[in-house]
Amino acid sequence: MERKNRSCLIAMRAWSCCGTGNLFTGGIRYVNIFKNTRACFTGVSCDVISTFSTQSVPYFSENGNGTHQSARLRGILPPLITPLIHRDKLDVGGLERLVEHVVTGGVQGIFILGTSGEGPALSYQLRREVIRRVCQQVRGRVPILVGITDTALTEAVAMATFAADAGANAVVTAGPFYLPAAQEELLRYLQCLLRESPLPLFIYNMPQCTKVHFEPETLRQLTQNERVFGLKDSSGDLAYFDQLVALKQERPDWSVFIGPEHLLAESLQRGGDGGVNGGANFYPQLFVQIFQATQSGDLARVQVLQQKLLQLGQIYSVCRNASAVVKGMKCACSLLGLCNDALAEPFERCSEAEREKIRAILESVKPLAPV
Repeated sequence: MERKNRSCLIAMRAWSCCGTGNLFTGGIRYVNIFKNTRACFTGVSCDVISTFSTQSVPYFSENGNGTHQSARLRGILPPLITPLIHRDKLDVGGLERLVEHVVTGGVQGIFILGTSGEGPALSYQLRREVIRRVCQQVRGRVPILVGITDTALTEAVAMATFAADAGANAVVTAGPFYLPAAQEELLRYLQCLLRESPLPLFIYNMPQCTKVHFEPETLRQLTQNERVFGLKDSSGDLAYFDQLVALKQERPDWSVFIGPEHLLAESLQRGGDGGVNGGANFYPQLFVQIFQATQSGDLARVQVLQQKLLQLGQIYSVCRNASAVVKGMKCACSLLGLCNDALAEPFERCSEAEREKIRAILESVKPLAPV
């Protein structure tokens, strides 16, 4: 009975978020798949919607003829950085300012606790605090996707359950890292996660960090489960990206997002659905404008905006080592007055010399202004 009650609660949250109407394409009204949710409040058994744990994408669109069809996730979803004061202590005010900054910047959703959010480097207690605070602040204005990537399936399921109870809309996972999984092992892991997670799943291909690459055939098999509704690809391989886009022939509601932001415009022109781009933490309007210009076919404007984006991308090469990207994002947000720039240990914030270089890049693209 407890599981059924949770399904009812999740259905309610998904329905309420659907009212924002800014997640999907077109000017149509969006409704949740759970047409029979009302049964939960009239004393009728919740069995009618308990299938949430085994099928269906998060939202469906309503056609003019009264039928329903799947609607793809589209737009810009910033992979939110996690503002910290120091080890295991959240910069609460900074997180609040950052969330408002991206939401008012026009993004179509928020992805928390991913690579940019340093999710795997944070304690489980801190991850739960981030989930709870972001869900409470967003209040259904945009969908929230929560990263649950972990080496332990039990911990991933526990985090997915907490995210569902907090009001998140979906979870995101890369492959389990440290011990590289073969494709059949990776598929088995995700099938187990899908059976036990109360939320729909978005896949994250991040082979640079996980040592695991989702092969197209593995993804094709996953598209047969409608609770897997899309993927973010951070490999930077556009030939591989094209194969992911081709999966839409089997799943019209399948969403394919790009991670490397310099490839955003080209990926959209190849049939991609949006970007999960770190630069949208500090300059969300630029990424939203690139998405809108590409969708409207204004290629001249896309070229102008792309030059700005490439100029802004110099931030990521100011510091050394693989941590330079997250350090650049956090430094930029700090310079804009959004949040603290502390990183999860063992990583350190930018030096003063590096901060000044990043300041100069920011000012060359967009003058700094108080928030």
